[in-house]
Amino acid sequence: SRMLLQEFGDLQGIDDASLIELQKIHGIGRNKAIELKAAMELGRRVAFRPIRPGDPVRSSADVFQGYRARFSQVKQEEFILLMLDNKNVIIREEVISRGSLNASIVHPREVFKAAIRASAAAVLFLHNHPSGDPAPSLDDRNVTQRLREAAELLQIRMLDHVIMGRNSYFSFADDQ
Repeated sequence: SRMLLQEFGDLQGIDDASLIELQKIHGIGRNKAIELKAAMELGRRVAFRPIRPGDPVRSSADVFQGYRARFSQVKQEEFILLMLDNKNVIIREEVISRGSLNASIVHPREVFKAAIRASAAAVLFLHNHPSGDPAPSLDDRNVTQRLREAAELLQIRMLDHVIMGRNSYFSFADDQ
């Protein structure tokens, strides 16, 4: 373990390492590298309880804690719509788009088509920044504004748009 930490810096570095990189460490073969990857995944799953349909959403921190593990290894942007009832309980989750390393395409018509089909009283958006930095880009701000306007027109409450970073998040609702 000392050699792994020396080579990769910390647990995140070990987690980010490929099987081939792990096998370059003396004493670690293919099976041990696979065991290490499995142990890291089990640790991630134990540490973070995912949000599921039927769970209430009380805050942006709930969203971050519920999705942190899911996004920890995603290398491209994913934009997710959470559809909620009047009590802010999740009815459904839908991945709206998957993008490149730094962009995803989000059209309000696609987002709200799913929300209307689910009879959602409220929506919450979240997406990840694979770079690890949750600071919103100008595009993030523009998309959020367009989604807010569409939600208002359709009389569906827009609770938040949360941007997930590696160890932190940005909430448009908290930033107001």
